[in-house]
Amino acid sequence: MHKKASFDISIVIPIYNSATIFPVLYSQLCEVLEPLTNGSFEIITVIDGNKDNSLLVIESFQKNDNRIRIIEFARNFGHQAAVTAGLQVVSGNYIVIMDDDLEDPPSVIPVLLAKAHEGFDVVYAIRKKRKVVWWKKMAYPIFYRFVNAVSEIELPYDTGDFCLMRSEVVDQINNLPEKNRYIRGLRSWVGFRQTGIEYERGKRLHGESGYSLKQYFRLAFDGILSFSYKPLHFITLIGFFFSLITFITGISFFIARFYGFGSNVPGWSSLMLAILFFGGVQLMAVGILGAYIARIYEEVKSRPQYVIKQTSGFSPFNP
Repeated sequence: MHKKASFDISIVIPIYNSATIFPVLYSQLCEVLEPLTNGSFEIITVIDGNKDNSLLVIESFQKNDNRIRIIEFARNFGHQAAVTAGLQVVSGNYIVIMDDDLEDPPSVIPVLLAKAHEGFDVVYAIRKKRKVVWWKKMAYPIFYRFVNAVSEIELPYDTGDFCLMRSEVVDQINNLPEKNRYIRGLRSWVGFRQTGIEYERGKRLHGESGYSLKQYFRLAFDGILSFSYKPLHFITLIGFFFSLITFITGISFFIARFYGFGSNVPGWSSLMLAILFFGGVQLMAVGILGAYIARIYEEVKSRPQYVIKQTSGFSPFNP
């Protein structure tokens, strides 16, 4: 059961190198949330191993606004860990997850809340337009459609973590014991009444995204491996298929040899291609199996998802 709410809305924001952006973000949030909630909101910032002075900037605002909460990680643990840490300490009736770069405009929050007042438990934001480089525009639609094709659950197309959830939904997500967390997937998995609203995603205000290409791939694999066993089924079918091909080919060679056909065919090139091809398939299969085993290994170790260096603004704080 969710603890008694202290605020109407809790905003959870992972922070990574956003010293120049946070003042603008804070100003826009206050401009939107003050009239929307009559001042009943909190801003939970999770400092995820920053390399700039984001912490000092946020602390300077916190001195004049006790609704700002700060969680500082001991190092960079990643975006999903930062979102998880924020969700575990919220105290609002509604919880909004958003990025720190203003690509998710605070002006969309009233639209999310209005939709929730219609009776929806989760309202996620659908990106109808992105201001990103061309390869990302191509990669995002492919990713979401591929994940839905192989996943056991249906993830909404072109959505991220930007959403509004009732506290009851957040409680259910927090109660899930897994360490490798893909928040937007867990959000869909827990169920409840969900809907989406379209919005035009903005451009990062300053600097470059903290997500590298490697991190995008890792997030994609988390989304696939967390909610699907179909890759394992796929490599099993491949194994059966090529075993059947090999059996048929072996029978045909035996018959040809018995009747004296094809005895002078060298076959070296085709043999080497076959060896290389099957070797690649085997390595792919081992890689997929290894990815699942690695996730089991991470869960068995039971290490915490993050380590907190310090907190401020919570009374009491109990992560």
